Amino acid sequence: MIKSMTGFGKAECEYQNRRIIVEIKSLNSKQIDINARTPNGFRDKEVGIRTILSNSLKRGKIDITITVENMDDVSNYSINKPLARKYYNELKELTTGFEEKEFTDYLTVLMRMPEVLVPEKDEMTEYEWEFLKKTIEEAIEKVDEFRSGEGKALEIDFQKRNMKILELLTKVEPFEKQRIENLKIKIKRDLYELADKEDIDKNRFEQELVYYLDKLDITEEKVRLKKHCEYFSDTLNEPVSQGKKLIFISQEMGREINTLGSKANEANIQKIVVQMKDELEKIKEQLYNIL
Repeated sequence: MIKSMTGFGKAECEYQNRRIIVEIKSLNSKQIDINARTPNGFRDKEVGIRTILSNSLKRGKIDITITVENMDDVSNYSINKPLARKYYNELKELTTGFEEKEFTDYLTVLMRMPEVLVPEKDEMTEYEWEFLKKTIEEAIEKVDEFRSGEGKALEIDFQKRNMKILELLTKVEPFEKQRIENLKIKIKRDLYELADKEDIDKNRFEQELVYYLDKLDITEEKVRLKKHCEYFSDTLNEPVSQGKKLIFISQEMGREINTLGSKANEANIQKIVVQMKDELEKIKEQLYNIL
């Protein structure tokens, strides 16, 4: 079973007239990369939040946003006056010189600006931290469900393309036999054109021909490519998602396909190799999004 690194999850809880909302977004990344946006009073718990995310989501570019909404009236809030004054000066400077009627409703705009209205109770208690952890874990579960769904769709596509490579591999054999005969004929013809038939040592010629054909033999590449494809399929079915392992196997598949193409020396086999490369490239494009 494989999982995508792309995912989204949202969860919320209520505690003492406060609603805590957790949103988690995940994208592909080689390592774990966490960007946390939390209220000021939650900053001392950021290390704990990062630990929970790292242990559960393993890899990916993770964005977590924690929002706190007060369910009472605004009496539990105070105004950040220095920040409000700064916003006011900038807004007034911005509106100066406009031909429209002079703007005066600054208060409504200021109250909507970030961090102007600050909750008086901003520190997090241990009890509230337990609520937050549970909510984060619920959001992580939804991210994991999203990742599993994406992974299932990718797994179907990978298996289909992997089987296509194996199918193409079976089409090489008919051309391979004729290729050997064509090579023998070509070598003999070229040799007879360049040298006197009477001067040719037939025994030596046969030895050189066997050596040359052995160098162009693609049996080992075919066997190894088949084994790599089977290993790729088995790895897709492992209980734990193995993104990095699949990338390594696909690289080995690519090496065998490239070697097969360079040694083929036959037009029809070259066409099959190009088709194999096309299928493998489509697999590789998506592998970097696998956990």
